[in-house]
Amino acid sequence: MSSSGSVICAVIGRTRHKMVQLEIHEAAKRGAKLIELRLDFLAKAPDFKRLLADRPCPLIATFRRPADGGRFAGSEEERQMLIRQAIVAGFDWVDLETDIADRIPRFGKVKRIISYHNLHETPSNLEDLHRHMCQQDADVVKIAVTACQPSDSLRVLKLLKDPPKPTVAIAMGDLGVCTRILGAKYGAPFTYGAFNKERSFAPGLLSVHELQRIYHYEKINRDTQVYGVIGDPVGHSLSPVIHNQAFRKLGINAVYLPFRVPRGELAGFLRDFAAIPVHGYSVTLPHKEAAAKIEGQHDASVDATGAANTLVSTIHGWRSYNTDMMAAVESLRAHLPVGEDGKPSELASRTVLVLGAGGVARAVALGLHREGAGVTIANRTFERAVKLAEEIGCKVIDWAARHNVLCDTLINCTSVGMFPNMDESPIHSSYLRPGLLVFDTVYTPETTLLIREAAERGCHVLTGVDMFVRQAALQFKLFTGLDAPFDEMLDAARRALSPVNYAKVEDEAAARQAENQE
Repeated sequence: MSSSGSVICAVIGRTRHKMVQLEIHEAAKRGAKLIELRLDFLAKAPDFKRLLADRPCPLIATFRRPADGGRFAGSEEERQMLIRQAIVAGFDWVDLETDIADRIPRFGKVKRIISYHNLHETPSNLEDLHRHMCQQDADVVKIAVTACQPSDSLRVLKLLKDPPKPTVAIAMGDLGVCTRILGAKYGAPFTYGAFNKERSFAPGLLSVHELQRIYHYEKINRDTQVYGVIGDPVGHSLSPVIHNQAFRKLGINAVYLPFRVPRGELAGFLRDFAAIPVHGYSVTLPHKEAAAKIEGQHDASVDATGAANTLVSTIHGWRSYNTDMMAAVESLRAHLPVGEDGKPSELASRTVLVLGAGGVARAVALGLHREGAGVTIANRTFERAVKLAEEIGCKVIDWAARHNVLCDTLINCTSVGMFPNMDESPIHSSYLRPGLLVFDTVYTPETTLLIREAAERGCHVLTGVDMFVRQAALQFKLFTGLDAPFDEMLDAARRALSPVNYAKVEDEAAARQAENQE
């Protein structure tokens, strides 16, 4: 796979020179080919000679104003004086806002980024603004505006189509995260990534670690196919982690992105983003029922569940699927306890109590009912439980009576125990007995309170990570026609969910080293 030529610019902003110097060299060790120094973060006047000593790669000098998202506390006259001093000192690049760029002439070999930042909106005159900036004395034009709706991201990306000057165009905020990655597909010379994820430089800014390890940014080119997950919220989704891992494992030139789409805007989003184009989507809350109603072909699994978690682009339009049902059945079948005869028990012989009556509960209960299992549903809103049970043809019981149900399989399909409410469980620990199969579809965290108590009481346990990865693996097959590398996807999910945040560990190691030196 050839490189697009677009690189990651690592953004470094610290209050002390020693920390800045250390992070410059750490970033270079991790592959940074360009580094922006946010000099407005420094607590003292910048020592340019010290900062430029032994630089391992080109450096950009930036003094960002508060109105543009920066921290520079001095006067505008002082700021422009420091910019001029940085140019004379020999920085490789300097960032100049469009409103001051004409006052600071080009000097020597220092390259110029002419920039515009809007922390409030994507202005109506965006295109005119870009044309004006391209007429200024720029080596690169940078536009960073705030996305207020998904279509703002498309307006930003369109600036990258044959621009008069090389352009970095970014839609800030969670609605615009895709622009930070897709710039590589459309010819942006670089994108920005925070060297230290804990430092907040701009809304929606990804870390260098995420751009390298999850999205493989520098492998993206114009031929890269685009897939993604639609939800609201969607920033917490593990789907980009595991799908991008699968693409890399199989050598597929594709990238999988998070797309935040507010409730009620799915149809318009799908229509607008066909311009990219996006070849397939995973669909999560709150859009599964709306996805089932999208015009196009529906798989039988969608008609059965009334929800779709997968959309695949075809020459005839969208085709929708629901992989949750099959994933739940496959997860349970793969983890059924072994009987006294040494063989796994059959799903048809199980008596199952399903907690919940939402979309996941529907998929799980329907899948098990079709396998011949005896299913009983309990839900905090009794009317929803009754409605689901009638539709499926299974039993229902009041939530308060759930502890009276005799079963050999307990499945939690509620959100009880999900982050951040990790000290909650949908069932009292006294209900858990040795030999009971306990399946919690929650996977953040993987080891919920229910799973932990069940394991302590001798139950067979199955976590939601297994079902999550299986439904994603089925989606991957629908997207690509290839069998998914399940083990690699499972490992990637568990690493991402691990209490050890590897990206944070790497970033904090440099900080500890600097602290020890002092």
